[in-house]
Amino acid sequence: MSLNAFITEAEIDPDADGPLSGQTVAVKDNISTEGVRTTCGSAMLDSYVPPYDATVVERLKDAGATIVGKANMDEFGMGGTTETSAFGAVKNPVNEDHVPGGSSGGSAAAVAAGEADLALGSDTGGSVRNPAAFCGVVGIKPTYGLVSRYGLVAYANSLEQIGPIANTVADAAALLDVISGPDPHDATTRFNASGGGPDDSAAESDADHPATDADYAAAADGDVDGTTIGVITDLLEGADDRVVETFEASLDDLRAQGAETVEVSLDSLEHAVQAYYVIAMSEASSNLARFDGVRYGQSGGYEGNWNDAFARAREEGFGEEVKRRILLGTYALSAGYHDKYYKKAQDARAWVKRDFDEAFEHADVLATPTMPVLPPALGESLDDPLQLYLMDANTVPVNLANLPAISVPAGEADGLPVGLQLIGPKFGEEAIVRAASAAED
Repeated sequence: MSLNAFITEAEIDPDADGPLSGQTVAVKDNISTEGVRTTCGSAMLDSYVPPYDATVVERLKDAGATIVGKANMDEFGMGGTTETSAFGAVKNPVNEDHVPGGSSGGSAAAVAAGEADLALGSDTGGSVRNPAAFCGVVGIKPTYGLVSRYGLVAYANSLEQIGPIANTVADAAALLDVISGPDPHDATTRFNASGGGPDDSAAESDADHPATDADYAAAADGDVDGTTIGVITDLLEGADDRVVETFEASLDDLRAQGAETVEVSLDSLEHAVQAYYVIAMSEASSNLARFDGVRYGQSGGYEGNWNDAFARAREEGFGEEVKRRILLGTYALSAGYHDKYYKKAQDARAWVKRDFDEAFEHADVLATPTMPVLPPALGESLDDPLQLYLMDANTVPVNLANLPAISVPAGEADGLPVGLQLIGPKFGEEAIVRAASAAED
């Protein structure tokens, strides 16, 4: 089966024995691997070879894992189908006529097809959970700050987190145990004694990191008796009827195991997709400025002035979706429009966070379908970017609020996978792992 799940196949041996000994891992191609090219799915970085390992890669090697290659992805993480990759689209192993989701589509497809036992993806607006749902595997988007971002090629710094993909909740949680924790290279993983947020103080603050005393794999005990699950009704409206039916059946199963469900509504979610894309594209506009053919990326040549060379490098190196997002982000940040778009988007983000806080006063975890639709056919979505953006309605609110979420298989509809998304409070990974492990039984 040729799924095009890998951009580069290269075996990276472990540095020691550990909890992942004997396990193979696919690493998304926007995560740095020393001596092995890291392209971000872009022609701009076709020949880029990092001089260092990302912190998560170091932790994989220390835990005994064998890395088997760099997984295909939407270019710079911009897309939800893994069709914007400069190295060709990835096929869904469940049905090769359909997309695997994105942007971590290669990672999810590799696990679903048995080409790797585990995988790492990155999730900016659903890019771990989306392909996990579409490929029928498990994907975790951790709380912002739980996992180091050092060595992750940035798309939107304030939103993205590296997360695990696996065939079971227990395996995904075990991988999260390995990669989570404080990192001196990443200030977002440092926490003060009150646990109130990132802290740039001395290394003793590492003891206060939420992952230090956590055991995520042990939380996969399937015990949801007495758990209250809040069903976000706003995210059921407009979803495919087949998806909703499968989602409801999954909730019935959880209720049969002793969970209670309550309905919750978050008014802010009406504006979440718009706010997310303004913020993400604005940050992308800033982050991708470094790819100018001088510092990074292919050269634009030496004819004309620097602006001409800069334009040629980006015209040739970037695909259409990346150019679209850079242009929109630059516009949103430009003089006269910053307050009109970017500031309003940040206000909406704060509203989303408040709504989630209120929802967790009534429920231990929240539930939605991971994706509101079934996996589209290959080639079906590329001509309508707006529809692709709206497909993220159920996943982007989690990133805006910097919360943890997991996608676990809920069943199939018309032979295609449907995912159940469970969302937890800040650093509530153990709660979502426990509920998800009950859902997969």
